[in-house]
Amino acid sequence: MSYLSIRDLDLKGKRVFIRVDFNVPLQKNAQGVMEITSDKRIKASLPTIQYALDHGAGLILASHLGRPKGKPNAEMSLQPVAARLEQLLGRPVKMAPDCVGPEVEAMKPAPGEVLLLENLRFHAEEEKNVAGFAQELAALCDLYVNDAFGSAHRAHASTEGMIKYVPQAAAGLLMEQELKYLGMATTNPPRPCVAILGGAKVSDKIEVIQNLGKVVDRLVIGGAMAYTFLRAQGLPTGKSLVEEDKIELAKELLAGLGDKLLLPVDHVVVSEIAAGAASEVVVRIPDGKIAVDIGPATIAEFSRVVAGAKTVIWNGPMGIFEKPPFDKGTVALAIAVAESGAVSVVGGAAGVTARISHVSTGGGASLEFLAGIELPGVAALNR
Repeated sequence: MSYLSIRDLDLKGKRVFIRVDFNVPLQKNAQGVMEITSDKRIKASLPTIQYALDHGAGLILASHLGRPKGKPNAEMSLQPVAARLEQLLGRPVKMAPDCVGPEVEAMKPAPGEVLLLENLRFHAEEEKNVAGFAQELAALCDLYVNDAFGSAHRAHASTEGMIKYVPQAAAGLLMEQELKYLGMATTNPPRPCVAILGGAKVSDKIEVIQNLGKVVDRLVIGGAMAYTFLRAQGLPTGKSLVEEDKIELAKELLAGLGDKLLLPVDHVVVSEIAAGAASEVVVRIPDGKIAVDIGPATIAEFSRVVAGAKTVIWNGPMGIFEKPPFDKGTVALAIAVAESGAVSVVGGAAGVTARISHVSTGGGASLEFLAGIELPGVAALNR
């Protein structure tokens, strides 16, 4: 990939438009005021923001938040983000009343100043990638930096369209790190390379399985998607989630992947998914039972494969991890990945993120990257 980095730009005295990912979770407090419940995404953007400020730029930060459907919605304003960013940076952050228009034009930042634009998706033209809207955004700045990997799979005005209208466009430090690790893992990984895929549906990850199947040495499948594969092998799955219309595809994938593919050998099952439900470990899933996690023999086998890896790519949980104790398989595997010493590229990790090489900030974007699909936001930077 041949894109510029923010490190390649002369930022001094320039107005720099940074497309960030401030799509943070919000909820109303007792007073009815919207509050941020996790500022992880804001913190992830700080290295790029600080780098640009340290090199003499005036910053215009832009993001979407939620799905306001192309019109202003006070509950999806970025106002709480401006307040939190001001605390984290230790300097004023001006909040624009909109993301385009004369009022915003009049607020263009001087070197050292930070201006946060209002939610880009308050305008339907953002998601429709309307050229006029992209030009209005581009007119605010001298240089463009994309640091929002989580939105790089969308060809929107702020991620793809406006790049045509700026003199130079580059990747921010977070975007650069995402592309470095994901690119290395999918093109030239240290071997053995192991991929772990979980989650509910095979249909969500068909292209990922097909693409990674060409790259990795072992492909480990857990979570509910494993039961579609087990059914394709003729094994009983009880009342576990199975995509009936994907059984034939699973048979083809099983045949194509052969010994590379590793599936669960035992399961934690319940009669119903409810708090405090009695569970047991089984090798064959009985009628009327639902598998909710991988069993201890599977944890041991998956962990053994991970322990010998030099690269681990992981996307998706091994069970219903949001309902303890059905998170045991996911947590045990996260610890195994952390202890393996392998280069690890993970889409969210259970409590061991300090020992994971790279935790991706982009769910949909990282899945598309792993599937070998070109991301419009990255392709535009390459151009």
